[in-house]
Amino acid sequence: MNTTANNGREFPEGFTWGSATASYQIEGAATEGGRGPSIWDTFSHTPGKTLNGDTGDVACDHYHRWEEDLGHIADLGLDAYRFSIAWPRVQPGGRGPLNPEGVAFYSRLVDGLLERGVKPVATLYHWDLPQELEDAGGWPVRDTAYRFAEYAELMARELGDRVDVWTTLNEPWCSAYLGYASGVHAPGRTEPAAALAAVHHLNLAHGLGGRAIRSVLPDAKVSVTLNFHVARPVDPASQADQDAVRRVDALANRAFLGPLLEGAYPEDLLRDTASVTDWSFVQDGDAALIRIPLDVLGVNYYSTALVRTWDGTGDRSSADGHGDAAGSPWVGADDVEFVRPPGPYTAMGWNIDPSGMTETLLRLHRDYPDVPLMVTENGAAFEDTVAEDGAIHDDRRIAYLHDHIDAVGQAIDAGADVRGYFAWSLMDNFEWSYGYDRRFGIIRVDYKTGERTWKDSAHWYRDLVSGNRLPETGTGTGT
Repeated sequence: MNTTANNGREFPEGFTWGSATASYQIEGAATEGGRGPSIWDTFSHTPGKTLNGDTGDVACDHYHRWEEDLGHIADLGLDAYRFSIAWPRVQPGGRGPLNPEGVAFYSRLVDGLLERGVKPVATLYHWDLPQELEDAGGWPVRDTAYRFAEYAELMARELGDRVDVWTTLNEPWCSAYLGYASGVHAPGRTEPAAALAAVHHLNLAHGLGGRAIRSVLPDAKVSVTLNFHVARPVDPASQADQDAVRRVDALANRAFLGPLLEGAYPEDLLRDTASVTDWSFVQDGDAALIRIPLDVLGVNYYSTALVRTWDGTGDRSSADGHGDAAGSPWVGADDVEFVRPPGPYTAMGWNIDPSGMTETLLRLHRDYPDVPLMVTENGAAFEDTVAEDGAIHDDRRIAYLHDHIDAVGQAIDAGADVRGYFAWSLMDNFEWSYGYDRRFGIIRVDYKTGERTWKDSAHWYRDLVSGNRLPETGTGTGT
C-alpha cells in the first residue's frame, strides 16, 4: 500500500471493488410473481409514514430491468455485487415451501452475475420481514429467528455455491431500534423492551441462519453486516460525556459485537437497560448458538455522532441523524443528548467525517484481529442536478467517495485487514422513510421513465476499479 502525489493510492492485489443495493429499495413488482407483503409494504402504505407517501411498489423496477442493471455492473468493472433477497418474494408468509417464481428471479440474477465475471454477495435480510411474521410478533418474538434459519437453509439449497458470500443480516441495529423503539422504520412500533428483545432475536437469527447455511454448504463464506456508530464526546475532559459515549457504544455497537464475536452481552449494556427489561428472553445456550466463525465482517459507515450527558434543563437535543420520531432508538439512555456535529453535511443531514471510517476499521482490527473486514456500504446523498446535456456532475459525491476510500487505505496502512469496498449505492432508489427524495446512487434513476444515467461518480468509480488505484481529487465541501 502506498500513496504518491501523482498516481494516487494503490490498493492491495485482490482487493474487492463492488456496489450494493437492497431488494425493497430497487425491485418493485411488489405484488408480482407470488411475492407476499412485507412490513415495508404495510408501513409505506400507511399515511404519514414516508415522505410524500412514497412506496416501494415500483421503485427502480429492477425486477423487470435486472438484465439492464447487470449490464451497468459489468460496464463498471465491478468485482462483486451486493444485493439482498426479499424474504417475502421467495417465502411469502415467512414459513413453508418456497415460491418457485421468486427463487427463479434470484437464480437468474446470480447466474447473470457469474456470466459477467461478478461475484454475487447475497444478503438474506435487509429489513423486509414478511408481514405474516410481524403479525405473529415480529423480531421481538423468538420464533422469528427460527423461521429465518429455515429460510436461510432453503435459500442455501437453491443457490448453493454460486453465491460467493452469504450475509445473514444487514444492520440489525436499524431493524431493532428504528423498527421497534423509535418507530421511524417498519413496522413502526415504539416499544423499548420489544426493541431489546428484537436485538437478541436478530443476533440469534444470525447464529441459527449461519449454522443452517453451513449445514448445506460446509465451505460457505458467512458474514454479517453491522452499521457502526462513531460517538464522540462534546467535552473530552468530561467524565459524564465520556460515559454518554460508552452508553451509545454499548447500544449501537457492542450489543451486536459482544454476542456475535465474543459470546456474551456487555455487562454495562445489561445494567444500563435494567429499568427497561430483565433480558429474560435470553435463554441458556443462546450465546453458543449466536457465536459462529465469520469469514468476513461487513462494515457500514456514513457519519459520526457528538454526544453528552443531558443536564435536564431545556430541550434535549436528539440530532442523531435518524430523523424525528415518536420514540427514541436509544433505549435506556434518555439522558444522553445528541448534539449536531460540525459540517459539512450530506443531503441526509449527516456530517462528512472520513476519519470515522479509519477509526472504526482500526478499532475492529484491534479488538478482533482475526476477523477480516469488508466495507459493505459507504456513500452519500446529494441534491443532484441534471445538466442541459443530460450529464450529472456530482463532484461532491466523488469527493466524499474519494476521501472515505482514502480513509480505508489509511486503515490498511495501519494494519487493518480490509478486503474490499462496496459503494452505496449502485443506483438511486427508495430511501426508506425519506421516499425518493434522497439520491445515493452513482447511477441516476428517472423514476418516471426508469431510465438509468451514469453520474460523473460512476465514471470516476469505474476508473478507480479498473486501475485498483485511487485518483487524486479534492476534498468535498458537502451542502
